Amino acid sequence: MHRIYNFLLGSSVLLALFAIGVSIFGNGLSAAGIFVIGALICLAVGGLGKQAIKPLAFTLWVIVAVAVGMYYPHYFRQIGDFKLTKLIVPLIQLIMFTMGTEMSLKDFEGVIKTPKAVLIGLLCHFTIMPLVGVALANSFGFEPEIAAGIVLMGSVPSGVTSNVLAFIAKANMPLSVTIATISTLIAPLATPFLMKILAGQFVEIDFVAMMIHVTEIIIVPIILGLIINKLIHSGAKWLRTVMPIVSMCGVFMMVLVIVASGRDALLNIGPMLFVASMIHHSTGYFLGYWSGRLLKLDESTCRTISLEVGMQNAGLASGIAIQMGKVATVGLASAIAAPWMTISGSLLANWWRNRSSDK
Repeated sequence: MHRIYNFLLGSSVLLALFAIGVSIFGNGLSAAGIFVIGALICLAVGGLGKQAIKPLAFTLWVIVAVAVGMYYPHYFRQIGDFKLTKLIVPLIQLIMFTMGTEMSLKDFEGVIKTPKAVLIGLLCHFTIMPLVGVALANSFGFEPEIAAGIVLMGSVPSGVTSNVLAFIAKANMPLSVTIATISTLIAPLATPFLMKILAGQFVEIDFVAMMIHVTEIIIVPIILGLIINKLIHSGAKWLRTVMPIVSMCGVFMMVLVIVASGRDALLNIGPMLFVASMIHHSTGYFLGYWSGRLLKLDESTCRTISLEVGMQNAGLASGIAIQMGKVATVGLASAIAAPWMTISGSLLANWWRNRSSDK
């Protein structure tokens, strides 16, 4: 197997060189797509054989989805008369369902054991990210619907990827699960409320309709997942094996379809929106961590809060944008944020992994 992994890694380098050559001496960057995608796929698969690259496997597959959506959007916008953006909400519901199958009452034990840390994490999450989002939206001068999308990214609950990254970062895993779970469960009230008061200056927000949509997208699937988990006696091995894979495939397809649908707009405003996204989530990591330090929390807890604040549920943001009928505008921020959060969060978690959490 190691020979195969090494061959694929070598192939990724060769394909990357071909991509550069075609871009410079051939028909430009647009003609290099097949080589770029091939290089990324070889790196994602070949990297499984290298300990330094293996933790970034999911990140690399998200980047593959972005590349495919940018280079070949016409294949992933619609099939016949069926628009593939209609799949995004079911995909999010599938991901939330898988989250539900992994949940139990133990996920709420953190509220009893570490109430201070849970409260700080939730307050930081639902204050830092929305306020930084609205500040960036106004500072960059984006058109109203794009600006609303940035605020939306700051108003959704924690992303499920944060739990995986907390494990890699040697952070407080039980606390991570508790904060992510509670932030998700209060999202039907918190997200519409924040959007109403912060994004109402950009677009019209229907509080009740958004509350219903968020409930349909995340709460109902989670409850169904909990029921299934209970019926099969709390966690059959096959369920714990299959559901994370299903969830990752769902994220891949969701990012691919969102990027493909908003590709033209991304080419026009993508660079500035990417800068805004970098600042948004990096600020979340930074302020989340140092809020914990200032409040005398231990190192592993500070790492957890950092990741829970900076990592948002981009899928839910996309689903809300679709329900608003504005996926190509309001949904662009989540299309940019999804790969950036995965990349930046993975890098941060792996950096922490090599440093002691006993401070």
